[in-house]
Amino acid sequence: MSDTKRDDGGKHLGPARTSPYPMSRLAPAHDLIDVAKQIAEADTMLGVTATAKLTVIADQIRALQEAARRVLEETREDLSLHRARCSFERKAGRVYHLYRKPSGELWWSMVSPSEWGASPPSEHAGTYRLEPDQSWTRLEGDVPEEDDRTSIREQVRQLLGENA
Repeated sequence: MSDTKRDDGGKHLGPARTSPYPMSRLAPAHDLIDVAKQIAEADTMLGVTATAKLTVIADQIRALQEAARRVLEETREDLSLHRARCSFERKAGRVYHLYRKPSGELWWSMVSPSEWGASPPSEHAGTYRLEPDQSWTRLEGDVPEEDDRTSIREQVRQLLGENA
């Protein structure tokens, strides 16, 4: 027997496209080495693709963990701001000023640092707007006493009240 014999089966009687071996002298030779090479290339490509997909998923997990950390941190800060001493009713959309006593106690005021003049009663710890979802937004720089969004809401309420 010859080592170059490719098929031990009988003669193929079906159409050439279904033949398990080349039907023409011009057809490329298929041998076990070619099949093994294709399998190895497929294994490599599938490994690279799976690694790339898993890397994307790992990056998304890290981004979600960071987003969750930020949400928890913001919630802790909002909770501590809600626990600051306050002697008036807070309303969503309004701007409030936070002060810190020398003892470290926080308290809310509707009076801005500029309105206190040269002698504020305590250290100014920040200016915040209370949002409708009860979260706080820290405001930087000069803040108008009436928030634009509050006046717009009140104008809409007036319009609806007049038309209703």
